[in-house]
Amino acid sequence: MNHVYQGRTVLLTGHTGFKGSWLALWLQELGAKVIGLSLEPPTSPNNFAASRVAEGITHTIGDIRDYDTVHKLVQKHHPSIVFHLAAQPIVLTAYQSPKETFDVNVAGTVNVLEAIRHCSDVRAAVMITSDKCYENKEWPWGYRENDLLGGSDPYSASKCMAEHAIRSYRASFFANSTAIASARAGNVIGGGDFSPHRIVPDTMKALMEGRAVPVRNPKSVRPWLHVLDPLHGYLTLGSLLLSGGKEFAEAWNFGPMENQGIDVQMVVEKAIEVWGDGEWVHAGEKNAKPEMGLLRLNWDKAAHMLGWKPRYTWDSAVEKTVEWFKAFHTSPKDIREFSLEQIRNYHEELCPNEIR
Repeated sequence: MNHVYQGRTVLLTGHTGFKGSWLALWLQELGAKVIGLSLEPPTSPNNFAASRVAEGITHTIGDIRDYDTVHKLVQKHHPSIVFHLAAQPIVLTAYQSPKETFDVNVAGTVNVLEAIRHCSDVRAAVMITSDKCYENKEWPWGYRENDLLGGSDPYSASKCMAEHAIRSYRASFFANSTAIASARAGNVIGGGDFSPHRIVPDTMKALMEGRAVPVRNPKSVRPWLHVLDPLHGYLTLGSLLLSGGKEFAEAWNFGPMENQGIDVQMVVEKAIEVWGDGEWVHAGEKNAKPEMGLLRLNWDKAAHMLGWKPRYTWDSAVEKTVEWFKAFHTSPKDIREFSLEQIRNYHEELCPNEIR
């Protein structure tokens, strides 16, 4: 995998979002020519602006719901690999704007696939969906890639539908050409996420403002994962697809190190401990929309076939996240270098021989 992204043209959708901005930084570090396509950053502040992600990439504002925009960008730059992260990613927002959620997450994904279909230079694509694409059984064990897809809430259903579209295009149009894979990650946390209705961003915003942390569902169990761990998985998967590994053109889970469930309360209390001050309060709503109570992810397949594993435990993931927000809170002008340093430390300390 050494130097696999060096000098390579990469199309990255959603590069102004939380995960997308981190991936854009990492690809810059790897020497890739990054072509970003996204809407304006969804929040203010945001990691894209704070870490000055636009420096060194081709930054394009556009909507993946507009096929002509996606098609023209692919035809102009002829990327050899596409990382598709653009999405409406918030469960509660999907209840408020279901049509927009389906338009972005389903039709937008189809637009990207269709643009790839008409560009023979695209050799590989990693399409990011969600761990919530599985039919919710409230199982105590993790979902595997061959478990039934489903989802009754709009967000989960949209990600399930995106997975079906990816599988259909792969079987119908890419069997002998572009290697297309989908990636499903757990609850991703990390510096620079200011999204609404997410417990870790809500926690960090409350702590920075000196407020009590509002917690809706303290006993909800999620597969917590630091942002650099799934991105490491996406980059590893992309490198194998580029090397001609059509056997990797399928669905992949990227989950946390822990087998036991880690609930929201544990995460919030750890964040308060690392921050050094604060408290949380139960903020449940009487007519709150239903959310999954128990969600776990099995990543045995990625471990055995990709050689991937998460490098951070849930508590070290929280620590790295709080460290970023502390740095942003005290010295926001220096946060780009801090973000790059977290990426470099991940490489040097945890996987020094991978993805150069």
